Amino acid sequence: MKERILLFIIVIGLTAFIYVFQSYTAWGLGILVSIMAIYSLFTSIATKVKARKELKNPKHHDESYKPFVSVMIPAHNEESVITKTIETVFKLDYPNYEVIVIDDRSTDNTSLVIKELERRYSGRLKVLIREKNAFPGKSAVLNDALKLASGEAILVFDADAEMSTDFLTKLVYELQPKDVGAVQARKVIKNKDTNILTKCQNNEMTMDTHFQITRDAVKGAVELRGNGELIKREALEDIGGWNNYTITDDLDMSTRLHIKGWDVRFCYDAIVYEEGIMYLIPLYRQRRRWLEGTIRRYLEYFGDILTSKKMSLRVRLDMIAYISEFIMPAWFIIEIAILLMKIIIKDAPAYILFSSIIMGCIIGLCFMLACRYSLRRYDKMSRLDALIQSVLTSVYLLLIWFPLVLFIGTKILFMKKDMNWGKTAHGLIQHEHAIQRAKAKIKQAKDELKKLLKM
Repeated sequence: MKERILLFIIVIGLTAFIYVFQSYTAWGLGILVSIMAIYSLFTSIATKVKARKELKNPKHHDESYKPFVSVMIPAHNEESVITKTIETVFKLDYPNYEVIVIDDRSTDNTSLVIKELERRYSGRLKVLIREKNAFPGKSAVLNDALKLASGEAILVFDADAEMSTDFLTKLVYELQPKDVGAVQARKVIKNKDTNILTKCQNNEMTMDTHFQITRDAVKGAVELRGNGELIKREALEDIGGWNNYTITDDLDMSTRLHIKGWDVRFCYDAIVYEEGIMYLIPLYRQRRRWLEGTIRRYLEYFGDILTSKKMSLRVRLDMIAYISEFIMPAWFIIEIAILLMKIIIKDAPAYILFSSIIMGCIIGLCFMLACRYSLRRYDKMSRLDALIQSVLTSVYLLLIWFPLVLFIGTKILFMKKDMNWGKTAHGLIQHEHAIQRAKAKIKQAKDELKKLLKM
């Protein structure tokens, strides 16, 4: 109810502002975009300054810092991918860790698969099979597994994760400072070349990498991303573990860590690979969950963000800058709706839409330039490829995020809150490969049949 009331006040306030000052709202939106652009420029400069400092004075890693790490892998209907993930985790070169796999009420053969793996890795792999009536959701799974964990730090992987052998060694160094509560690895889509959707998802993650790096450079509100997150147990206990009543465990935890004064870092050198979604409807379901969780956690912790005495000013300002990314599409949608009503009801001229449309194009251009820069810098694309991909990704972001902002806003305002997790389906790569192999065999059989008929 608190989330609904607060969002209602924000929407009514923004609508009233736009309606009263509609002759000047394009300027207001322009000022908001300018502030975001200036902040992005500031963080980018800070990133370059930090990189130059580290080039002159390289980071010193304390080689003796080897905390015991509990690697936790939740699995719900993951029989097709869980074996490869566990085998990859056991190849890590880090000397001091344990692995805990949790079957979360699966209806397929996941429990049988991980029990077989438990026998194979006797004494090295812990397995937890949750009851069918257990509380749903990844947060509840991780809280249950935490009771079995012995680690000073907790590393969380998705069931489809892949990583290099030195992944944990690179990641753990960033956790050493006393004020650091968690570290997030870089995420990359391993099947990015499957189709345009997976390519755009990888481009989106590359943009996120850029923003995470710049936020890290100013010690801003770096966020956890669920897969490849390493959390200090002390920090985890300080915030009371994972929140069972959120649909985005990672984002919720990020905000609570910042409120408590913990720093969250980003490690570009440690890369975790995950499977991109190849179909539009499942992609919308996943992004719906992400966006709803993002908006709800800011509404839920709004008062704490404003009043926390432990949160630094830099983190607070960085959060406000990030929140403006959600204000922009809401502002744009409300303004267009008001202008369309004036055209339809009051017979106003259609050209009153021009300034808003132009501002919308400017916003799109800003995102396209940010995407192009990210692809050039972090994915090492050529100028032409980066330009083409940035245009495609900007269209992708427009078609995915704008409708979802409208839908999620409506849902929070008028619908009952649910715990619909919108689980991401894994194992589709293997499924697609199996289909391709089957097609190849059918084609081969047809060719052989044709040869026989000719004889």
